[in-house]
Amino acid sequence: MALDEATLGQLRETVRRFVSERLIPLEAQVAEDDVVPESVVEEMRALGLFGLSIPEEYGGLGLSMFDEVQIAFEFGRTSPAFRSVIGTNNGIGSHGIIIDGTETQKNHYLPRLARGEIIGAFALTEPQSGSDAASISTTARREGDEY
Repeated sequence: MALDEATLGQLRETVRRFVSERLIPLEAQVAEDDVVPESVVEEMRALGLFGLSIPEEYGGLGLSMFDEVQIAFEFGRTSPAFRSVIGTNNGIGSHGIIIDGTETQKNHYLPRLARGEIIGAFALTEPQSGSDAASISTTARREGDEY
């Protein structure tokens, strides 16, 4: 769903202030420490940034691609490290579930991804296959409560 112009403008202004006031001042520290502070990640959660493109019915903001790109422009004013914190949840980490997931999978994972409770990932590369998804042989195996 696309936001109306006024609402998108408010969201973009909120993110613009967040980038200017919180992220840009931390660029050197993040580059030095190679980690985004957890306090910043918590603020990103509070702003709903982990669920920009996740449908509203699963707890996200349900932005259209156009709307999401407007927010990405604001993140483009600072270190890419900050955008990468939320990027997977708004892209490849959630869209496979949105498009092909069962309702059970959607109800289980998408709200947690939208809240930033879990962080999505996409593993594609193996030494023998590079980025050829058809030749990947890695599998996940459950061992107790972990994979």
